[in-house]
Amino acid sequence: MAVFTLPSEMIGFYKKNIEFLTEESVSPDRRRYAVKDEAPRHYIDLDEFGDSATFKLPRTWQKAVELYGEDSLMERGIVPWHVTSMYYQLKTAMMLYDPQKILRASAELGHYVADANVPLHTTSNYDGQLTNQEGLHGFWESRLPELFFIDYDFFVGRATYIDNVPDYAWRAVTKAHLALDSVLGFEKQVGERMKNKKYSFETRGKQTVKVVSYQYAKAYHSSLNGMVERQMRASVKMIGDLWYTAWVEAGQPDLKKLIDYKPSAQELEARKKELEQWKVHNYPARKHEEDGSN
Repeated sequence: MAVFTLPSEMIGFYKKNIEFLTEESVSPDRRRYAVKDEAPRHYIDLDEFGDSATFKLPRTWQKAVELYGEDSLMERGIVPWHVTSMYYQLKTAMMLYDPQKILRASAELGHYVADANVPLHTTSNYDGQLTNQEGLHGFWESRLPELFFIDYDFFVGRATYIDNVPDYAWRAVTKAHLALDSVLGFEKQVGERMKNKKYSFETRGKQTVKVVSYQYAKAYHSSLNGMVERQMRASVKMIGDLWYTAWVEAGQPDLKKLIDYKPSAQELEARKKELEQWKVHNYPARKHEEDGSN
């Protein structure tokens, strides 16, 4: 959906590869339990940082490490900083004019942006397990969209340029975290009213599975008053904005020429060397931000 926020100079390349983007966007989840340090990239437990965490935490990774230490940050999650890291990876891929790296970085950036906009990705009570609401994560993130997605409006307008990507990432996480009380509180209220109507059974293929009932889901969805749709729309717009900003910051490379282009290893290596030389001469002081969280 973010593809359709892009300007004409970009949309052809992204539309041509929309299937790859869709498939590749789930790669971070595939490696979540197999790759060291992958899991913390999907969340941040803001409650573990004390009061006013969204205001007092540094926006850049280097400053956060100086203040808290890398090990401590990894234990509590790093999604806002990793969104920034992935943005810089995409910008670098654009500057290298490498279509495969552009697509892979675009897809993975989209995944982490979506995570940053989920309220339950901003708390140690990520599944409602601390408030006797186990299963809430999948209910909010999967079951509700599954049932009501068809009614959502994802026309979010055109992608716009973002002049401060770290702040943009943190604004998304802050907004998601502010919605957390409603995510937990409304489910409690619905649960108290509909104790015996929470679950039902559905046939999927040859299996019969236990799911949150449509009646219960509808009551909760109504209580949230469009929250799931709003957060999904925010993700779509944010992904488009960051793709567009990376393209602008990379000098607006001609993506139309990359639609069917596969650069040789020699070309990519030459471009990589040129890019490193350009970085040294143009903005050495910012390199720590581009290094991101890994």
